[in-house]
Amino acid sequence: MIRAFLALPLPPEVLSALRVQHFLLPLPRKVDPDSFHLTLVFLGEQPEPVLHAAHERFAEIRLPPFPLSLRSLGLFGGAKPRAAWAGVAPCEPLNRLQAKLDHAARSAGIATESRRFTPHVTLGRFPPPPPDETFRLERAIAQGSGFSTPEWVVDHFCLYESCQTKQGSVYSELARYDL
Repeated sequence: MIRAFLALPLPPEVLSALRVQHFLLPLPRKVDPDSFHLTLVFLGEQPEPVLHAAHERFAEIRLPPFPLSLRSLGLFGGAKPRAAWAGVAPCEPLNRLQAKLDHAARSAGIATESRRFTPHVTLGRFPPPPPDETFRLERAIAQGSGFSTPEWVVDHFCLYESCQTKQGSVYSELARYDL
């Protein structure tokens, strides 16, 4: 069984901007900046034959490259935040790519998540902090609301394996698919 997901790797200039924000935010627990990516479809634990069938379908996807940028910071979890993220500027081609990948995964027999696609880069995951820490975090996120990165051209996506370790998840690229 392989725990896998499809994602966009981020170019160096975007990673650099994210690292600065990551450093400045008072996150209770930060994601390793070396693992920053934009998840398109989480595939979960899959047997190798199923993942191979999905790989063949992913390789068939043809879309033109498109521009993308990150814009804004936010928290998931409402009054009890549990994750911090950098958002993506509205981008219809990104939504089309994600929908095609989700369809390809389902047609290969993979049950993908049914929740609405909310493109983002996770900066931190944590249990809900106490109220005073929550207030500090919310204030820092609000101060970073003007965050944005340079635009880049998305010309490929990747299939990654996710291995769980005591230090967190470690990601390895299994395949690259050019648009």
